[in-house]
Amino acid sequence: MSGGLFVVLLLAVLVLIIIAKTAVVVPQQSAYVVERLGKYAATLDAGFHILVPFIDRIRYKHSLKETAIDIPEQVCITRDNVQVSVDGILYLKVLNPQRASYGISDYNFALIQLGQTTLRSEIGKIELDRTFEERTNINIQVVNELDKASDPWGVKVLRYEIKNITPPKGVLDAMEKQMRAEREKRAVILTSEGERDAAINQAEGEKQQVIKASEAKKQQQINEAEGAASAILAIAQATAEGLRKVAETIQVPGGQEAVQLRVAEQYITKFGELAKTTNTLILPASVSDVGSMIALAMSAIRQTSPVATIKS
Repeated sequence: MSGGLFVVLLLAVLVLIIIAKTAVVVPQQSAYVVERLGKYAATLDAGFHILVPFIDRIRYKHSLKETAIDIPEQVCITRDNVQVSVDGILYLKVLNPQRASYGISDYNFALIQLGQTTLRSEIGKIELDRTFEERTNINIQVVNELDKASDPWGVKVLRYEIKNITPPKGVLDAMEKQMRAEREKRAVILTSEGERDAAINQAEGEKQQVIKASEAKKQQQINEAEGAASAILAIAQATAEGLRKVAETIQVPGGQEAVQLRVAEQYITKFGELAKTTNTLILPASVSDVGSMIALAMSAIRQTSPVATIKS
């Protein structure tokens, strides 16, 4: 009994060991390459798999996730013979685990070396001043070259990014001085342009002010002329209306006597005012004959009146 139990236990342990060696669980976003007797047999995707005991073997394990590889810093020479230190980072993804296993021994190392050589080639095509503004184009060119080379390896290069471009200290100092001079130049130009615009605006304002003042003066003169014309017209109309009333009054009964009385009053009033304003007077010989003066005035009135004209 004890010997049989031992054999059963031994067989159970052996079965467990075989199951542990042959049962495989592949994680998500992973792929295992299986060899059967040293030859490629299959690629296991995520899930549970059973291998043939003592025949099948997991030879390679690949992650199907996007992977970032750091490209070490290296010295590159630009087109104008300036040394710059450049480093970057490469993003890639395994698309074909079989080719990634058998197409190259270490695709990470190969891509790093190829990325460095391609970057040196691209930096050597441009001047130092353009390296900073051409970073996007450099990244695109590096990705294109690496993607062509990595296709037989079953690896897809997604993108490449330059992290730092570091020129020598002397070049940095010269670039800083150049940028400072350029900023000062722009400041002077902007100041002069501002002063010019201010002078133009001031001259334009003075011009508009003169134009507005002349237009206002012109309008004032027009208004004054129209006002004077209106006043003259009003005075003329009032005078004409007064004369018309006087002429009509003369024709009514008693009008002649009223006019004679009015003329006598005005004669006496004006003669008295003349005597007050001056000490020397030149008097006509008939100044004491008020009646003759009134008769003379009435004769003039009758000659100018419409009625007298009609009668004559």
